[in-house]
Order: sequence, then C-alpha cells, then structure tokens
Amino acid sequence: MDVRSVTLLGATGSIGTSTIDLIKRNPGRYRVEAVSAHTNAAALAKLARELNARFAVVSDPAAFKDLKAALAGSNIEAGAGDSALIEAAERPAEWVLAAIVGSAGLKSALAAANRGATVALANKECLVCAGDLFMHAAAKAGARVLPVDSEHNAIYQALKAGRAEDVHRIVLTASGGPFRTWTIEKMRAATREQALKHPNWSMGAKITIDSATMMNKGLELIEAHHLFGVGPDKLDVLVHPQSIVHGLVEYVDGSVVAQLGSHDMRIPIAYCLAWPERIAGPAARLDLAQLATLSFEKPDPVRFPALAIARRALEIGGAAPTILNAANEVAVDAFLHDRLSFTGIVDLVSATLDAAERRGAVKEPQNVEEAIGVDLMARSLAQDGLREIAAKAS
Repeated sequence: MDVRSVTLLGATGSIGTSTIDLIKRNPGRYRVEAVSAHTNAAALAKLARELNARFAVVSDPAAFKDLKAALAGSNIEAGAGDSALIEAAERPAEWVLAAIVGSAGLKSALAAANRGATVALANKECLVCAGDLFMHAAAKAGARVLPVDSEHNAIYQALKAGRAEDVHRIVLTASGGPFRTWTIEKMRAATREQALKHPNWSMGAKITIDSATMMNKGLELIEAHHLFGVGPDKLDVLVHPQSIVHGLVEYVDGSVVAQLGSHDMRIPIAYCLAWPERIAGPAARLDLAQLATLSFEKPDPVRFPALAIARRALEIGGAAPTILNAANEVAVDAFLHDRLSFTGIVDLVSATLDAAERRGAVKEPQNVEEAIGVDLMARSLAQDGLREIAAKAS
C-alpha cells in the first residue's frame, strides 16, 4: 500500500481520536495533510505537531489567535472559520474524514466530494439534510463515499457479496438502548441520567439520547436510502441487544450476509482508512462461544414511535428529513436541559414536521444554503412547539 495522504475534519472528537489511534499504529502508511477542531486550539495544535500536519483549522474564529500562538515555529499553517474548513477539505489529500457535526460539516464534506476525494463520512447532516445533493455531487466528481457509522459500514461490506439488483432487503440493527424493556408509562418519567446509560456503547450525549428514543435508527434509515440507493420498502430495522451483528443484507435467493464485530468504532474506521485493503486493528476479537447467544426482536412501534416518524419523513421526501433532524436536535437539547420529558422528544419532532407540512415547507433544497435555511426554519418551528408542549405540561 502506498503512503496515503489524509485530512481529518473533526480530529479532536471521538471518531477523529480513534482514526488518529489507527494512523499512529500504522507508521509510514499515512501522511496527514490537514486537521480541524471546533474551539480546542491547544489540543488541535498538539495533534498537528504530533502528526506533522501541514494545515490546522479551528471552525470558531475566536480560537484562531490561540491556535496561531500554539503553532508558532512549527511551519504548520493555521486557519479559522468556514472558509478555512473548506480550504482544508479542498487540499490535495486522497482521503478525507468528514466528522464535523452540523452545517459546517456539510459544507466541508461537500467540498471534498466535489473534488473527487474518498470521503469517509461520519457526518449525518450530509445525507439526512442534503442526501440527494451530496450523493449527486459525489457521483458527478467521481468521489467515493465510505460510511464510517458501524451499521452502514456493515451494510457496505455485506453488499460486496452480490449485485445491487439482487438485494431483497437491507437490515440495520439496533441495540434497543437503555429503555428496550421499559413500559411506556415508565419511559414518560425517564430522567436524563437514565437515558444516558447506554448498555453497549460509549457515545456523546446527543447520539445516546437518540439511541434511547431509537431516532438514531430512523435517521440511519434515511442515510441508508441515500448511501445505497434503495427505497424505504427495502429498508428494515431489527433490535439486537448484544450489538454484535451490525447490519445484514438479504439477497433474492434467500442468502443473508451479515457483518459482525465487537463494540469498537476502530473496526469500521479501519475499514474506511485502508479501503480497498485492510489494516490490523486493536479491537477485541469476537469469541462467539463465550457470547453463546445472539438474540433479535422487532422494534415496538408503540413504545418507540420515532422509527415511524422517520419513515414518514423519508416517504414525504424533499426537505422533510432535514426538518426531522433539526426538530430532533432541538428536542434532545431541551430534554438534556430538563425542559422536555423523554417521550416529549418524539412528540415535538412529530408536531414540527406537521407544522412544516402545513406551511408547504418541505420542498427539496437545491443547494447547501437552502438546506441550511430549511434547518433554521425547522429549529424555529420546533422552539415554538416546545413552548406549547411545555405550557401544556405545566
């Protein structure tokens, strides 16, 4: 394998940190072109020096002065803001990790795709908020999109077993989260601390709450639709509490191909980092005899209505997934700050989608600016709805 030039957009987050761990474990195989972080200038400068990066960017312009000072004497260029993030994505790296959340992540990932880079995608906004736009741009430029998310990465691998036209069904697995066996009455009174106790994965607060509501799986259905070019009728979700089987593809002949692995994001990241080859990774090896049992069950649509709402957004199409995502972010933030009940999260998302439909505001965004505009509009609607729901609850 030749030396691969890489850019890490979101280098100090959990995905970026795991990627850097793999790079360090494979000396001589990778050269780092650029790295970015949001505000942590000191940590970013330290990483840039360790990795001998050529360019370091903070998305928050207020942190630029600190970054510049921390890089003094290193010959590493410094930048700040959206334009610098786009510059980082446009630099001549063969492989770009897109792990920045929000609209800044969308713009920079699209910039990498537009120049035909291999994009290791760990930013859901690219597909949930602008899926058609992003995938069309990638196809036009000849860019390859490699999914970092464990479920989509599993499907990507399983799809290598057959032709696209022979796929009968794609199945994403879900752990079921911390409330898999709870009654709806108990879930209504769930606390933030209870919702943040994921049984298998150590993740950020937002995605952990999404796992508890199962909205994460709804968003992943939307992502899978764009990544793999299949309709909602060919996408399904299966609850798998052990989180060992990450995804399955069923073919027309009845064969089912699955990808299995331990709870370690370095497995899908390593697959993307070395693609089309593989590199040795430090993840624990599976001992199926010790595990003994792998169980599966259908998701309960009564206790976990988020899946149905996400499917509805996917079927509406246009800007509906963007609205779903924005409303969910507002709702989760409100729950984490004790301004909304746990079951109120999905109620608010549903109400926001209804309000946007009544306004006729679900037209497909034609560019990044329109997608961001829809996102802002949906957040405003969700804030209005939040006030109404909170008033009724008081």
